[in-house]
Amino acid sequence: MEDPSKPRPSWLERLSAMLLREPEDREELIELLHNAFERNLLDAEALGMIEGVLEVSEQTVRDVMIPRSQMHVISSKDPIERFLPMVIDCGHSRFPVIGDSKDDVLGVLLAKELLRYFHNPAQFDLQAVLRPAVFVPESKPLNVLLRDFRAIHHHIAVVVDEYGGVSGLVTIEDVIEQIVGDIEDEYDTEDDAENIVSVRGEQRYRVKALTEIEDFNHYFDTEFADDEVDTVGGLVISLCGYLPKRGESVTSAGLRFTVLRADSRRVESVLVEKIQAGNLQISTAE
Repeated sequence: MEDPSKPRPSWLERLSAMLLREPEDREELIELLHNAFERNLLDAEALGMIEGVLEVSEQTVRDVMIPRSQMHVISSKDPIERFLPMVIDCGHSRFPVIGDSKDDVLGVLLAKELLRYFHNPAQFDLQAVLRPAVFVPESKPLNVLLRDFRAIHHHIAVVVDEYGGVSGLVTIEDVIEQIVGDIEDEYDTEDDAENIVSVRGEQRYRVKALTEIEDFNHYFDTEFADDEVDTVGGLVISLCGYLPKRGESVTSAGLRFTVLRADSRRVESVLVEKIQAGNLQISTAE
């Protein structure tokens, strides 16, 4: 019988006691963690974060990077008046500045440095306020990248392929989201009350992946079947035949579905565009 005078062990102590038998492989470790969850030694959030940490240790930059085609960049040849609307519209805090092409990254501009321009436009020098760009290979492990981000105090890196060409971007937020889930800030435009939101005109829509296919069909006057999948996220995965990454797209029934948000476990939101009807087409993020 448990002695009431003794303090109750913490959840970490109880979990440690359960893990005294050393697991022989990753699968056995995950099984032990799920058993701990079922016995209320872990809550769902803690279990998800631990699983996220385990997944990060096996992922590379290629798995989470923002693909080249989705990068928001600033051309060093453009006047500030030209790129300022883009900076305001997308709301990012850091932007790669390029020369002749996206393969020619000159540095990184912090959006807050543009305050210098408004203070004294005549004296503002874009080249003078650029921060050095950090370059990482696609194959770099995510756990190593996170450690490097912390060590060098950088929040963004340019991803290069085996030939030295720029293939995308990766931020510290992209890595952390693999552990804690999606991080939304004041610039994330998804409204919790609306599953389907018109974006810049009548032909483009931001759609939450959890939107039911029945509701989607009613909104877009389509006839996607819901006997095997229930949500738009499930539909996109079914059309692709695999779990797509951010930036990948698939076309069906006159609509193009482009993945806006996704992690290693699920699709979170898609951009739907009305196009001419045609056969199923899939395009990758590269």
